[in-house]
Amino acid sequence: MDAKTQKSELTRAAIVGAALDLAAAEGLESITLQAVADRVGLSKSGVFSRAGSREALQKAVIEEFGRRFLADVFVPAMQHPKGLPRLNEIVRRWIARTRDVEAFTGCIYTAGAFELDDREGELRDLLHSEITRWRAALRRTVLQAIEAGHLPADTPQEQLVGEIYSMIMGLLHDVRFLRDPQAVPRTEASWARLVKSYQST
Repeated sequence: MDAKTQKSELTRAAIVGAALDLAAAEGLESITLQAVADRVGLSKSGVFSRAGSREALQKAVIEEFGRRFLADVFVPAMQHPKGLPRLNEIVRRWIARTRDVEAFTGCIYTAGAFELDDREGELRDLLHSEITRWRAALRRTVLQAIEAGHLPADTPQEQLVGEIYSMIMGLLHDVRFLRDPQAVPRTEASWARLVKSYQST
């Protein structure tokens, strides 16, 4: 990679990062080429030449959020054995990210879902696809826990995934809006009880 190409890629990464910060603070619809240009010190045309249209930049933000989220939560958990150890690590990391990141910046998956829930179009479709893909990864991990004998064979996979998701959304509400210092230990206790409830059936 030559220096010019590397500089261009670094500039684009800075543009997407600035747009992600803007979306986290004010929503995906707040992203405009001019608003991002002002944040990174470029002209509007300079942002367009590197990131494309407003919608292309919004899509890049959703994809970048997904990349960062998976890098923090899912990818490191793959180092743990399949089954409940891996599922526990995913949930542990998801709780930690919610506490350390989303509590201060908001969550594109959560806020974006409410922002785009009644709109049709490619942006909503992309966000829906990203969230669905994440839930499918969770469901596969639950299935592996069943196959490993860590959870009963009749464990309803989609039900457990939904309960995990709801638990984390509740945590996000409590740490970000209520600023409740007990939200994290309460969520950790909820997860332990949830696992135990399935194992005891």
